[in-house]
Amino acid sequence: MPYTDLPPGHPAARDEPPTEPEDFDAFWHETLRLSREAGGSPSLHPVPGSPLATLDAYDVRFPGWGGQPVAAWLLVPSEAEGPLPAVITYIGYTGGRGLPTDHLLYASAGYAHLVVDSRGQGHDTPDPHPDAGTQWVHGFMTRGIQDPRDHYFRRLVADCVRAVDAARTLPHVDPDRITVQGASQGGGLALAVAGLAGDRIAAALPDVPFLCHIRRGAATATEGPYTELVDYLRHHTPDAPDRVFATLGHFDGVHFARRATAPALFSAGLMDPVCPPSTVHAAFQQYAGDKQITEWPFADHAGGKGANAVVQLRWLRGRGLAPARRWTP
Repeated sequence: MPYTDLPPGHPAARDEPPTEPEDFDAFWHETLRLSREAGGSPSLHPVPGSPLATLDAYDVRFPGWGGQPVAAWLLVPSEAEGPLPAVITYIGYTGGRGLPTDHLLYASAGYAHLVVDSRGQGHDTPDPHPDAGTQWVHGFMTRGIQDPRDHYFRRLVADCVRAVDAARTLPHVDPDRITVQGASQGGGLALAVAGLAGDRIAAALPDVPFLCHIRRGAATATEGPYTELVDYLRHHTPDAPDRVFATLGHFDGVHFARRATAPALFSAGLMDPVCPPSTVHAAFQQYAGDKQITEWPFADHAGGKGANAVVQLRWLRGRGLAPARRWTP
């Protein structure tokens, strides 16, 4: 994707921020209240036959939306003592937690690392909620599009907040040093948690985040999930966009960003056709906490790839959120 969204030297996104739903705070207060009142506690079991020699791997199940079980992996350094700073990772669109061997970076750097499955997208966490409304296209963007109370992302975001609640109870985790992290959909979910979890987290690392200024994303993205909305709206009445984006406004990272106070390090690829950089900047500009952004001028949706991880680990160390053991990048 060439520089058709934000040119080099841009000051910021071009569009005004999206309109915030009047019931945004009430909606999320009720959503999280219902999930927490459902009760439940996490379970933790060693992964049998793990091939990892320096990391311990655990299969975790914790209560998410409505108390429904959500799968996760927990990886910790085998020789670590005492509660560790933790990273919670949320997964990109259509992905799941995969295998423990897919997630070695943060535990190898000394963190307790919780990798959260995405309901209905991964293989280990079903989404038993019936899809509400008509779904015309493949994917998750239009599931429950008629009403935010039925939308798929209500359940997924609730799962991700409940992952923080669960992590804070694990014996391996220092509850005062939890960082939420993810790329694309995972970055959007990390941003949502930053806005909803308050001081339950210490930092956020949203990479090329999805679900930010969703209406602009639908108008500018040439690849990826935003195009599902375009396909859906082509087949509906002229007033459908207002209804669709009113629903999706309850899941827009711009609105979560206004409520987030933990320090955050964003990243953006300036040639990203999936999450155009102006959508990332729309959330970055509104972010209420201390914030920085790393821009990768010629990057597509892969962003800075492995180089970005080095930037993140150094940033966490500079904020006292690194393990006690010495680490040199």
